Amino acid sequence: MTLADSAGGRLLTTPYYRLRLHPDRPYVDLFDGSGGFLAELFIPSSVNSLHGLDDTVSTGDWQIEEGDEEILLTLPAGSSIWAEKHYRLRCRPHRFTYEVTVTGQGRLADAHFFGGAYSGQLRFGSGYFPSGQAFLRAFTPEPNADNVITFSPAEGAVIDLGGGALPGRFDWYFTPSPFAIAFEGPGGWLAIGTGAPPGENRFGAFHYHGGYDSFYLTLPYEGYTSVDGSYDLPPVSFDFALSPTSPHADDPYKALAAHVQGLHDRGLAPDLPAGRPRPAWWFEPIFSGWGAQCYLAAQTMGGPDRLDARRYSRQEHYESFLAVLDQQQVTPGIVVIDDKWQAAYATNEADEDKWPDMPGFIRRQHEAGRKVLLWLKAWDPEGAPAGECITNAAGQPVAFDPTHPAYEARLRAAVRQMLSPAGYGADGFKIDFTARIPAGPGMRLQGSEWGLELMKRYLAIVYDEAKRAKPEALVMTHTPHPYLADVLDMIRLNDIPERRPDVDVRAVMTHRARVAAIACPNAVVDTDNWPLASRDAFRAYLELQAELGVPSLYYSSHMDSTGEPFTAEDYQLVRDAWNRYRARLQEKNRSDE
Repeated sequence: MTLADSAGGRLLTTPYYRLRLHPDRPYVDLFDGSGGFLAELFIPSSVNSLHGLDDTVSTGDWQIEEGDEEILLTLPAGSSIWAEKHYRLRCRPHRFTYEVTVTGQGRLADAHFFGGAYSGQLRFGSGYFPSGQAFLRAFTPEPNADNVITFSPAEGAVIDLGGGALPGRFDWYFTPSPFAIAFEGPGGWLAIGTGAPPGENRFGAFHYHGGYDSFYLTLPYEGYTSVDGSYDLPPVSFDFALSPTSPHADDPYKALAAHVQGLHDRGLAPDLPAGRPRPAWWFEPIFSGWGAQCYLAAQTMGGPDRLDARRYSRQEHYESFLAVLDQQQVTPGIVVIDDKWQAAYATNEADEDKWPDMPGFIRRQHEAGRKVLLWLKAWDPEGAPAGECITNAAGQPVAFDPTHPAYEARLRAAVRQMLSPAGYGADGFKIDFTARIPAGPGMRLQGSEWGLELMKRYLAIVYDEAKRAKPEALVMTHTPHPYLADVLDMIRLNDIPERRPDVDVRAVMTHRARVAAIACPNAVVDTDNWPLASRDAFRAYLELQAELGVPSLYYSSHMDSTGEPFTAEDYQLVRDAWNRYRARLQEKNRSDE
């Protein structure tokens, strides 16, 4: 790694990238290791607060510190709302990070990176300045309903914690994936992403704003982070997948893996102990009753009404589902009791009209050699006292509040009740609807966590109390972010997109499994298999499931989407696939001994 004078400015050179500093322009040119142009990075980004928008009114000279392992480049700047701002490029041979520090007082609204309001040099005029880009393609790890994972760098993308089946929000399948977008340059792929020190992941989304020849990034803080003195924004990292010896032998997943490794290298994601236990039963095939519930709803209502399907989470129906599978010699090792077995989502007490003997049902599954997971709906305030909820500016509850001591105590007691032998005796949880995490301005909550930190607070309470009650308890989520890896055991690949029935299910789920394995390599993968458009689609995905992770079955006798009954051939296909999967597990276990 060298830094030397060159035509047009000082040039920092490593085998992976080059940076050229201009003495009279607020930009830094980025090239790949072979000299291919990638981007013209606008350095004086804006950090807006609730009390005003940030215009960079002046910039100083680059300050350079050269060490044995890194070169630090610092640019001081003046601001319309902050007493001081400093921008840093922390450069190592295979990675560099962009850091922003503001000094002053205020509550953060949003942070821009590589874009901002600037009036510091009259020769350039004033207004908003983005960065330039010459990327060839862009790639997002965030699944969406159309499975559009490779897109034009001139378009936009967001990786966030929320979403739903509404316009512009069809990206709720992972909540979230790693906060990184990969870009292809002339020499290969790199990832641009962010992560913060523990406690400082106080944002809920990572936005890429692309233009014809430009881009910038934003993190929404929404007013929940206070600055009083000096505050460091989350660093944005540039991680390169390409190898100096074979620069084209890479792909966007390698760039994503480089980003995740960078989070661990810098202590921004937890390193899990090598001997962290993963009991054998966690790998057993799963039966989840939601698809079978939806079939019953379709028969009653003339169509698969999902809200109505909640009515069919009943003890007698689950006994019937499992009796059909037993008759066909389809033997899941895990049973998930799905939405809505509980009387209220926030309290998680069994609805005794629907489940008159939850402990007895679970005990009988244990006697049959099966474990049982209970489905939990994240964030729904149903049943929680209003004082234990996150409320909007009108005082309306929008979610239970895991930062409130009283609700935390309530949630911990519920976890003990669900798992302990004196309670229901279940074996873990399938946590769903994490995409309903509160977002937006003006919310009121007891604690200070927001964004990814709020998600971690909720999951950590459930995880900690589950392990106290039953050390082998299994906690399943669809939150494959490296920062959350220590509060989950299994990543569910989540629902199969319905908006585009022509989408290749195998490609959709393969992408999700690859992202999950990169983000949380110690987590087991639940492959899901609902909703599927037809029995043929069910068959097509069946064999792939065992390659991606744990096979999962949502149906008992019929497809809910079409009403097609399962045939003897279908049950045989499931038996054969599960038998091959279990044989491979046994072989792997023998080879690991």
